[in-house]
Amino acid sequence: MPVVGWHASHEQIPPSQLLRDIQLAEQAGFHAAWSSDHITPWSTRQGESGFALSWMGAAMATTAIPVGVVCTPGQRYHPAVMAQALATLAEMFPGRLSAGLGSGEFLNEHVTGDPWPDKATRNARLKESVDVIRALFAGEEVTHHGLVRVDRARLWSLPEQPPRMLALAVSEATARWAAGWADGLVTIWQPQGMLKRIVAAFRENGGEDKPLAMQIHVSWAPDDDEAESIAFDQWRSNVFEPPLCWNLATAEEFDLAAKYVGPEDMYRSVVISSDPARFVECVREAVDLGFDEIYLHHVGQVQQPFIETFGKQVLPALV
Repeated sequence: MPVVGWHASHEQIPPSQLLRDIQLAEQAGFHAAWSSDHITPWSTRQGESGFALSWMGAAMATTAIPVGVVCTPGQRYHPAVMAQALATLAEMFPGRLSAGLGSGEFLNEHVTGDPWPDKATRNARLKESVDVIRALFAGEEVTHHGLVRVDRARLWSLPEQPPRMLALAVSEATARWAAGWADGLVTIWQPQGMLKRIVAAFRENGGEDKPLAMQIHVSWAPDDDEAESIAFDQWRSNVFEPPLCWNLATAEEFDLAAKYVGPEDMYRSVVISSDPARFVECVREAVDLGFDEIYLHHVGQVQQPFIETFGKQVLPALV
């Protein structure tokens, strides 16, 4: 059976409710969880954005499952600060922490007031940040002058085992670039042809035996119309492909961009159904493509019915 996890969407749900939800997800049989990390949601309708790294401590203290967090070192987070945060969590909760590292979105990073680099520069900054973080995890004192600057940084509280650092990639090019330095890959549900190319690019360039994780955005409800309505209300600002989604600055800008998105457009980004068997099929397809871990993100703001239904009708079917 693959690892089937639950996604904690801080952009949509208050952190106190997400804390209850992750506990419920563990009780329902989900094997793991991932957490997003934004300072701004993609839509005013989503309307939340708790601080994931502080929430992670509470979530991991009140569950026993592995938990990952998606984050961007280099601008909003200095890599030494990110390294300290991750090391602290990994020391308290050995073997349970993963970080999914990406080059970021202007939506979150512009709050520093610094310029927003192009994609190539952001990737280079991410790689520098990863190198700094790994050196700090190894107990080194780090000084670095480049796209990020570090002066004599050292971590004094280190975990016995550093957390996994996986790369976020939604394209072949990024998967190919990240394969050599990442501990694994995280991507999202896409057409199978694209997913096969992403997996091949990662596997053929240094990622041969590294884990593959996938996030699948889903919308489930007791009937199809309600499931579609939930997806349209909560996720229509998230249908845009790069570079547009990388470069918008506010939730209001995302809402404006989504002005002409219709309910029928949601099916390109979200698996929408009232039938639990449809989601079993999706997970099996991901496993057949080589993915070891699949994280289901129900795009609605109320998680309990989804968690309970999938715990009874989806997870048992995947054994």
